Amino acid sequence: MVFKSFIAQRPPWYFLLPAILVGISVTIPLVYLLIRAIEGDWQQSWELIYRYRNLVLLFNTLALTLGTLIVTTIISFPLAWLTTRTDIAGNKFITLMGVLPLAIPGYVLAYALLGLGGANGTMAQLFGIHIPRPSGYWGALFAISLYTFPYLFLNLRSGMLGIDTSTEEAARSLGYSSRQILFKVTLPQLKPAFYAGILIIALYVIGDFGAVSLMRFETFSYALYLQYAASYDRIYAAWIALMLLSLTGAILLIEYRLLKGLLFYRTGTGSGRKLRISKLKWAKWPAYLFVGLVITASIAVPVLTILFWMAQGVDPIVWNNLGSALRSSVIASAPAAVIAVLLAVPLAYISVRFPSGISNTLQRFAYLGYATPPLALALAFVFFSLNVVPFLYQSLALLCFAYALHFMAEAIGPVRSALYQASPKLEEAARSLGYHRFKAFTKATLPLLFNGIVVGAAFVFLSSMKELPITFLLSPIGFETLALNVWSFTAEAMFAEAAPFALSILFFSVFFVGILFSREWKKE
Repeated sequence: MVFKSFIAQRPPWYFLLPAILVGISVTIPLVYLLIRAIEGDWQQSWELIYRYRNLVLLFNTLALTLGTLIVTTIISFPLAWLTTRTDIAGNKFITLMGVLPLAIPGYVLAYALLGLGGANGTMAQLFGIHIPRPSGYWGALFAISLYTFPYLFLNLRSGMLGIDTSTEEAARSLGYSSRQILFKVTLPQLKPAFYAGILIIALYVIGDFGAVSLMRFETFSYALYLQYAASYDRIYAAWIALMLLSLTGAILLIEYRLLKGLLFYRTGTGSGRKLRISKLKWAKWPAYLFVGLVITASIAVPVLTILFWMAQGVDPIVWNNLGSALRSSVIASAPAAVIAVLLAVPLAYISVRFPSGISNTLQRFAYLGYATPPLALALAFVFFSLNVVPFLYQSLALLCFAYALHFMAEAIGPVRSALYQASPKLEEAARSLGYHRFKAFTKATLPLLFNGIVVGAAFVFLSSMKELPITFLLSPIGFETLALNVWSFTAEAMFAEAAPFALSILFFSVFFVGILFSREWKKE
């Protein structure tokens, strides 16, 4: 029935084929990952799966994920509350500072924390204060938490702005205290926003490689890298990748079950009340202290650490390599952004204009690529290219395509939003004038998607610039990006040499975040 409905609507073949290509491109490498894992005999596979070390890796991965969710919640909820429900001064500035840590990748924050401590660290050289260099669980926890909390902050802030406070007023009229209203009325309405934020963070933590490797904390991702790069045990690496995928799938399933049946929109008539703004009074000083600590830890410390190490003097050869690394990052990220958009437009188009179970399934393949841990995805492409298309192994083309496939979901969102705002009647009018369906689309609808396409491409470009695990496994020999240089120099404790590359990533990211916020504030 679903298939007949899908065929009856007749999506154009030139939109359907790219969507199918995405599904195949995501599925086939993962199938090859499974084939590689079962290449060994069953006794060997059984021993690899049930070895004690895997339990340690699972515990470490889950402990880091849970710890990160706790820390990010402690940071994000008060920050979202202060910027939406109180009269705190500098609201826009605080909101911007709450988002800006996204411009500093987890491995750059790990670099900053490592450069801060130790006998020759920033604190020791500037203030004579010797603090231990962070490592292991706590080092990885703080580095990842300071990078990922904006994901939850943005979701909670959006959720708070969308709450209909008439329910709170009704509870207040029934004699509920502020604390009871918070836990029984407000927080339940924030569940969708909270789940959305923690899903992104959990997927990131499970797939993170940069911060955990620099902090020497063994999770599944770090173990996958060690098995592939160090001992080159491909069968065990494949099993670890499949374990990573299983963990990711379990989290997606839990998130789906938690969100199922949640409805918080108004069902009655009338308009929602405006948010009730609380006056901080004496509490403003603790609020400013909290905001100051967050900004200092997530922005000031990493930026000042980078600048400090740059001031120590950088070898001229490093400066020469900076131009090459920047060029490599651009020539890999720009094509990836173009490919992602070229595939995202057909996917978004058939899901919006020809909604059905099949079109929605095809669109979800793009999100499967995004949800797949990057090291697992890269390893799947390694196995696939070596066995099927060996001429693509460690080629720029494969790297660009892997970027596009992994980050395509970031391009689909803005394009789909633009499509919802573009009336299909424009295409119908163009076709009534004699235009072919494709030409009607390019003449009537495509110009209306321009802003969504640009934003989506910018998202993919920036994410590809910062990407480390996929670059590490799939980049051509001698192909060094900004991300690879930050990671490799930091791993050798060469903080001064890593500083220019970290600053370049930071500059691109801050510039991009600034553009996005300027666009948002112009709309207000």
